[in-house]
Amino acid sequence: MIQYASIFLFVLGLYGLFINKNVIKLIVSLNVMEIGLFIFIISIGYVGDNAIAPIISNTQDLGLIYVDPLPQALVLTAIVIGVGTTALALAIAKSIYNTYQTFDLDEMEESA
Repeated sequence: MIQYASIFLFVLGLYGLFINKNVIKLIVSLNVMEIGLFIFIISIGYVGDNAIAPIISNTQDLGLIYVDPLPQALVLTAIVIGVGTTALALAIAKSIYNTYQTFDLDEMEESA
């Protein structure tokens, strides 16, 4: 069920990218797409309620079901990259605003 919600978030962000003409709204739409993708990756790594952390302490634990930590590690890395990308996009948006005095793409095209 959570996978459908993550796909909905991704499609909602993609829809926002195609519809919006405001630079800030485009950046927010990209972030919504990223969140949908992160939730989808984490939901793929979900095993079940009876799984435990992947820490083997003795030989008796070898028959248990373990949670795969790789999707969580990849999403943590992707979150850091996403924050950096968002910061860069906002800095570029500020520069665009200082140049054109607007965030609207149509108004920028008319004044260029």
